[in-house]
Amino acid sequence: MRAIWKGAIAFGLVNVPVKVYSATEDHDISLHQVHNADGGRIRYQRRCEICSKVIDYEDIDKAYEDDGRTVILSREELKSIPAENSHEIEVVQFVPAEQLDPMMFEKSYYLEPDSKSPKAYVLLRRALEDTDRVAVVQFALREKTRLGALRIRGDVLVLQGLLWADEVREPSFPALETSVRVSAQEREMSAALVDSMAADFEPDQFTDDYQLQLRQLIDAKIEQGEALDTEETFGAAAADTGTGEVIDLMDALKRSIERKRGGGSGGTAAGAADGTAADDTAADDEKATTASSKPRAKAATSSSTKSATKSASGSKGGTAATAKAGTKTAAAAGTKTAAKKPAAKTAPAKGAARKGA
Repeated sequence: MRAIWKGAIAFGLVNVPVKVYSATEDHDISLHQVHNADGGRIRYQRRCEICSKVIDYEDIDKAYEDDGRTVILSREELKSIPAENSHEIEVVQFVPAEQLDPMMFEKSYYLEPDSKSPKAYVLLRRALEDTDRVAVVQFALREKTRLGALRIRGDVLVLQGLLWADEVREPSFPALETSVRVSAQEREMSAALVDSMAADFEPDQFTDDYQLQLRQLIDAKIEQGEALDTEETFGAAAADTGTGEVIDLMDALKRSIERKRGGGSGGTAAGAADGTAADDTAADDEKATTASSKPRAKAATSSSTKSATKSASGSKGGTAATAKAGTKTAAAAGTKTAAKKPAAKTAPAKGAARKGA
């Protein structure tokens, strides 16, 4: 990284020399303008309206229009402004972090200690840690006096630019002034939807899809040239999700919760919900069947055993195999309850089978 500014933090009478670095960077793919007929690049020229000449950057000054009068300010005159020459980051207050509205945050900068002994830098960092506060500072950077917040990120001091109070616009929307009734059930459903989507924020999970797809389009155009087929490159066009107003809010909330709990599309969630209901019904039926089968099992086992005994004793040609088959039939007709007492029910059948044999 390359330092963009050098200065010092004024912490009371303590002076903390620092170097300032941009903490963020832009990874957007750079595109330029061309003439669509021949591909010629479009360039902007600094042309004077009076003499029609193209002016070099070093010959350009700045000006202010005041009731038709142009006030020209040279670079030397602009540099003479005291705030422009200040290289001091002055700490003016220490405030709780929650009192800073995120709406006011601008660009962030890393501050590196710029001295052989970083003790003053570490002391300021420890002071912010121990008091759990953020330092409000004022500084000048790039021809502008700025407000900032000095906070900690790991072991590094971070200078976060803040907007001035009059730079944040007040919202004025007549639609929000109308009286709207939200039912308790709707609030409960919306809270349930929030719970189903609750997670810890992990920035690495998110990507800039537009830049990825733009790179995909560029690579495809390089490979295919004018024969580029965008549908083949990106697949089928995304379905229109609709931007109309939701008429049935409760239905939308319910389907949203089902979709999140189902872990996919609404259809999958609905199927999962129906499957869960079916499983619950089947479980209830199984319980009812088990409960009601206890008396029936005993009757069925007794009846089958008597039948097998009678058949084995009454039939002269009966064999032990026939008796065993009757016993198996009785066992098959019984349930788990009958199976718990096999000796009591099958002993007569075996005795009868022996007599028949």
